[in-house]
Amino acid sequence: MKNINDDTRNNWVTFMFVCKYRYNCLRKQTVMDDCTAAFKEFERFGFKFDEIGYGGNHVHFLADVPPRYSITAALCMLKSHSAKRIFEKHPNFHKRYPRGEFWSGYEHHESTGHKDFKASQVYIRDQQRHHNVEVIDDRQKKLGAFVAASDTATP
Repeated sequence: MKNINDDTRNNWVTFMFVCKYRYNCLRKQTVMDDCTAAFKEFERFGFKFDEIGYGGNHVHFLADVPPRYSITAALCMLKSHSAKRIFEKHPNFHKRYPRGEFWSGYEHHESTGHKDFKASQVYIRDQQRHHNVEVIDDRQKKLGAFVAASDTATP
């Protein structure tokens, strides 16, 4: 990660997105990975991401928003693209969200300065423990994990 003190323009923002109706949709590892990947796709537009922490029904993350985007535009871009990606990868979410709205209208963002950057990182990193969320690892296992260590068929 680039050192925050190297940049003379500080545009780091702490965002919090909440799932609509506060459903606990962000507990499975695959959903969290897809949401993170959707956020990281914006790096090609100049966004930079630091910590991303999931708390069951919401996500906190630090983002450096390029100066050509307003915070409101960045918020809309990040919410719409990540929701689209989650619905593509997890079609069963259409049952829970039939109108296609994954994120609630609630928004929280605050500027993160040099003094509170480390504190924000620690807070975001600690979301699962803070909210007592157990992550369900539903990623597909490699075939090697199920193969016996030695040949058990021959005596």
